[in-house]
Amino acid sequence: MPTRAAGLARLEAFLPRAGRDYAEMRNHVAPPAHANVSRLSPWVRARLVTEAEVAGAARARHGFREAEKFIQEVYWRTYWKGWLEQRPEAWTRYLEAVPRLRDGLRGERRSAHEAARAGRTGIAGFDDWARELVETGWMHNHARMWFASIWIFTLRLPWELGAAFFMEHLLDGDPASNTLSWRWVAGLQTAGKTYLARADNIARYTGGEHAPSERQLAAEAFVITEEPLRRVALAERPVASPDTLAALARGGRLGWWLHAEDLAVETGDLAAGGGVGAGVVAAGFAGWPAGLAARAGWAAPVAAWQRAALGDGAARAEGFFGCGFERGEHADLAAALADWARREKLARVAAYEPPVGPWRDEARAVETALAAAGVGMVWIRRSWDAELWPRAARGYFPFWAEVKASEGAPG
Repeated sequence: MPTRAAGLARLEAFLPRAGRDYAEMRNHVAPPAHANVSRLSPWVRARLVTEAEVAGAARARHGFREAEKFIQEVYWRTYWKGWLEQRPEAWTRYLEAVPRLRDGLRGERRSAHEAARAGRTGIAGFDDWARELVETGWMHNHARMWFASIWIFTLRLPWELGAAFFMEHLLDGDPASNTLSWRWVAGLQTAGKTYLARADNIARYTGGEHAPSERQLAAEAFVITEEPLRRVALAERPVASPDTLAALARGGRLGWWLHAEDLAVETGDLAAGGGVGAGVVAAGFAGWPAGLAARAGWAAPVAAWQRAALGDGAARAEGFFGCGFERGEHADLAAALADWARREKLARVAAYEPPVGPWRDEARAVETALAAAGVGMVWIRRSWDAELWPRAARGYFPFWAEVKASEGAPG
């Protein structure tokens, strides 16, 4: 269920396995239960449960050293987000490429694309993973790597169309993690370093359930090139805190926009020191953009999951802030939000700024509409992101070395 309560229950149930068991077994793909991994990613992706909560719970249960592999996977999501924030062109290039490449498929390549999406390639494992993705909205991370490699190097299909297939169906389809992971397999994220699926590796980590023959898979990877991505500076944002919101409210009535990228506002920074005082936030908005699923390329179950998660977040936000939250579906979210702000006589609206992705595009339209209505938009950032995103300037392992140093763990 797309609720915070369900996510916390899943975390609690998996914690006993988040230490040595996870480190030893996380790469083993064992459907349908996939008991070797937490399957928490859909809840973390929407921040129904935060990265800080997951990493902190594992650390408290096992200690940093024993839970390092599990904690490291939590930080991978943060690293990808920080990296993409500093190179958003990777996302815009992907968005531009998908319709162009899809429309350009002809003949055998078109048939191969259709077969891959339907799980009709005849490649052991690949077809089952494709069907599992469509049917459940999830795929084991190790299977995702094999799948992406086979899609790119065996079937010779554009990586962008594979990433779009994942974004269409994954309940945890995060623009940063998904796009950059596909780029990594393709040899673009770390230039020249590709990931090639091998039959013996697949057989080993599926317990022999899937054993493609060597001739079914590409024997070597080919080179994919691109123009270098331009790195941009991270935008400066105030760090979330009760004091930050109280200061904003002193300038006039303050509203809060809740979106589906950060749905546990009652945790972490805003809950510090007793939390936000009653009346600081005068009104809330948690509307759903009617055309978002089509623009983002989400299948109906993905959109339904996000929308239900937004409803759960709004119910909790109402209790936390002590005010009502307007909901409902809106053909023009930005216009509806601006109308709400006028009705509520708001001076400013605050929100966690959505990271690069479909909700960021909504955010830019919201900002423009509010400005036209004479209402200020104030983007704030969780301290987790403010601290970690700037560290994602290079590769993951320098990033992780800094994290370990801050934890006081040996390098």
